Amino acid sequence: MKWEYKTIKLKTRGFSGGFFDEAELDAMMNEYGSQGWELVAGFDTSKGTGETRDVVIIFKRQID
Repeated sequence: MKWEYKTIKLKTRGFSGGFFDEAELDAMMNEYGSQGWELVAGFDTSKGTGETRDVVIIFKRQID
């Protein structure tokens, strides 16, 4: 079985970060899901002071 991967980085908003548009994320994940992509991981990145800078999500799908 062979896989291809896609990594998406979402920038956060707010004074100390951590805020993003959940509706936008849902729409994006539904769009990728309809194209055969499966969400395999999601995590945030830190500025070193506990504040979230980015949210990273990783998808995979099988290729022939």
